[in-house]
Amino acid sequence: MEHILTKAIQDYYPEDLSYCYGCGRLNPHGNHLRSAWDGDETVAYFTPSEQHIAIPGFVYGGLLASLVDCHGTGSAALAAYKQAEREWDSLPAFRFVTGSLQVSYLKPTPLGVELEIRGKIVEIKGRKVTTEITISANGEITVKGQVIAVQVPENMLGK
Repeated sequence: MEHILTKAIQDYYPEDLSYCYGCGRLNPHGNHLRSAWDGDETVAYFTPSEQHIAIPGFVYGGLLASLVDCHGTGSAALAAYKQAEREWDSLPAFRFVTGSLQVSYLKPTPLGVELEIRGKIVEIKGRKVTTEITISANGEITVKGQVIAVQVPENMLGK
């Protein structure tokens, strides 16, 4: 069963900040990752295709790292809006970039199955949000990661 999120934080990123290869809705060649709350965790779904191959039947690790990365920054934005008790479309926009990315590959991730990407907010400290991210295939965690996301300063956000 393919999961479809009806509302995702990336839908609310300002247009000039919506071109990221991993999660930008306006990048015609990108992955279009979409992140949302699921209880106290964040969730995204992605189904790798044949172009994401490492060796036959398995996903390229760089793609998996980018999924951890983009879900981590999306999760940070979700956490910032929640902490500020603001709607996702309110301005100024909360937008984050990667300050640190750590990825551990626990087992090979199969191609052709929907991946579930989950995030937990570990800490919010000033302009930094630390998240723990997992990627699961067929119910098994294959990748774990940590993202320290840094809020983009308002003067760098497009108007």
